[in-house]
Amino acid sequence: MAVLKVTFTKTSRDKLAQALWVLNWVSVITGLILFSLGLFLKVEIQKRRELMTDEIHSVPNMLITVGLAACGINFLGGKICYDCVDADKFLHWKLLMLPYIICTFFFTFCILVGALMCYTMRRDLEEALFLGLQDAMRYYKDTDKPGRCYIKQSVDLLQIQFQCCGNDGFRDWFHIQWVSNRYLDMTSSEVME
Repeated sequence: MAVLKVTFTKTSRDKLAQALWVLNWVSVITGLILFSLGLFLKVEIQKRRELMTDEIHSVPNMLITVGLAACGINFLGGKICYDCVDADKFLHWKLLMLPYIICTFFFTFCILVGALMCYTMRRDLEEALFLGLQDAMRYYKDTDKPGRCYIKQSVDLLQIQFQCCGNDGFRDWFHIQWVSNRYLDMTSSEVME
């Protein structure tokens, strides 16, 4: 029993195949953009790993995976649509059309889940950066301790690049001692803690 059976003429099938071919190539380009965005985010998180409390790599890894999968699936879809214009090549792909359509719907569902995951992980990324910057500011003065020697440079570069001071503003620096004890005489009455 066929539901909504549609019959296409040769010209209408060719026009449909051409339109779907263009849509598949737009999706390949979108997949490349997602892949590039995932790589960029992964590099930026790696550059600022000293300023983050958690190593959060699930979002960039998911973007990279979805981008590569979108490129592969839509490249195959573009090949199928291009070959469907020729009647002889269409017969080769006819048996794979239903599995391809099911795979495409499953992939679309995965993209929706991934987008929701990216949106929910945004708060985790912000919190990791907030707490990491708070800890980095606390250890800003410890340039001679192993494991913390690059924190001062990382915080300075972050402030120069984004033209910011602290998490909420420059007043965050009033709540911590950010000058090293090597440069302060703690026995002096002029130094306040």
